[in-house]
Amino acid sequence: MTKSSKSLLGRFLFQDKGILPTRKLLISNLLFSVILLAGTFIGLSWTLIFVLNGLFIVVSLIDLTLSPSKKEIDVKRHIPDQMERGLDYVVDLKIINRSSRGMEFRILDGTPQSFQTSLPLEGKLEQDSAGTLTYDVVTPVRGDYELTRLYLRYRSSLGLWEKQKTMELHNVVKVIPDLTETKKVLESAQQFLLYEGVKIRKQQSGAGEFSKIRNYVLGDDPRKINWRQTAKLREVMTNEYEPEHGKYITILIDCGRMMGAELKKGNRLEKSLEAALTVAAAALQNGDYVTVLAFSKDVKVYIPPAKGMAHLQTILHRIYHLEVDAAESNYAGVLHYVQTVQKKRSLLLLFSDVHTFLHEESALFYLQRLRKKHLFLTIGIEDETLVKRIKTEPVVSQQAMMKSMAQKQMLVKKKEKAKWEKQGLMMVEAREEKLAATAVSYYIDMMNRGLL
Repeated sequence: MTKSSKSLLGRFLFQDKGILPTRKLLISNLLFSVILLAGTFIGLSWTLIFVLNGLFIVVSLIDLTLSPSKKEIDVKRHIPDQMERGLDYVVDLKIINRSSRGMEFRILDGTPQSFQTSLPLEGKLEQDSAGTLTYDVVTPVRGDYELTRLYLRYRSSLGLWEKQKTMELHNVVKVIPDLTETKKVLESAQQFLLYEGVKIRKQQSGAGEFSKIRNYVLGDDPRKINWRQTAKLREVMTNEYEPEHGKYITILIDCGRMMGAELKKGNRLEKSLEAALTVAAAALQNGDYVTVLAFSKDVKVYIPPAKGMAHLQTILHRIYHLEVDAAESNYAGVLHYVQTVQKKRSLLLLFSDVHTFLHEESALFYLQRLRKKHLFLTIGIEDETLVKRIKTEPVVSQQAMMKSMAQKQMLVKKKEKAKWEKQGLMMVEAREEKLAATAVSYYIDMMNRGLL
């Protein structure tokens, strides 16, 4: 295909600049030609037919000159530079008409193919005026994107010809994981967990950091009564303790092949990233040190331990673009790496596919060594298809066979989990919508029990 033909094709595909006939012009020309053809049967001369055709063309060209010049039209785009995956956002387009003529227009923004938009936009604009249009956009795929072009088509009042203008508008958009659950934790971890049916508990043994002195209530440990304050205020007062801060939390994110399994919304890696950020936010808010490590065949990202809410932005900017690799996960290699970089006692939270991890015998040796110094917890997403098969009523023989196979697979999984748990290695599975809440709940529970 030659350069000129590509330009012509792009012009019709709303991807280039130029002048195009509208549907109104084509239909009008067709009807006018039919009328003139019928006029030949009643003695209309060919000279008059050519004259009328010429007048029609002149009228259409006059209409073309009545439309604004391309230099008099401008468009500005306002789009958020950071958007969360799967959420709705609004993009503003400001259109400026500096000419003395009104116009009708259509706009198509040059968004990436993965963006879900409500384009094209249509409207009218009077002379020497400006207007603002908005469209909704949803970004289902994380990563960095560049928006470089915007395409505008406009016509005059008669609408026989349409001018097309391509504008260079440069915007960079960063699509990050959905932080809805993370924001809930930052607003109120207690309310977030109560909504999920879990309650944050204070230390029951009196160990940990002193928090405050409050009135004694029924059910409090009598050993915590502060007798000095009780005698001073003549009311029974008790000491309240909370888990010690400054603990080390290491979050491991599996990016191997099995994490690409599709779920209702996104895949396993998407949900694991969202849950990992939620746990990191809860830990940083409590004053703990957080380390993040993402891996597949090799270590992809390592973020050294740090505390403070500013560290959450560091974590987010380092892992927002992670993708699933086609390679199998090297659990033994990453656990050996953890053993070399994490010298202090830490809670290791591994977000992975539990079924795959159970059959990784090579990792057991490293886990047994890590267990002597660290706490280890694997968190995965429940296989809803397997659970659904188990609950299915076996009406026909085929359903009975599928149910028995699902039950056998579940029994094998429970047997393997029991073997690993005897080594002190906990494994948990949760529904995809409960993954973040489950991970935070286990983190809070381990802090409450003082296991670190």
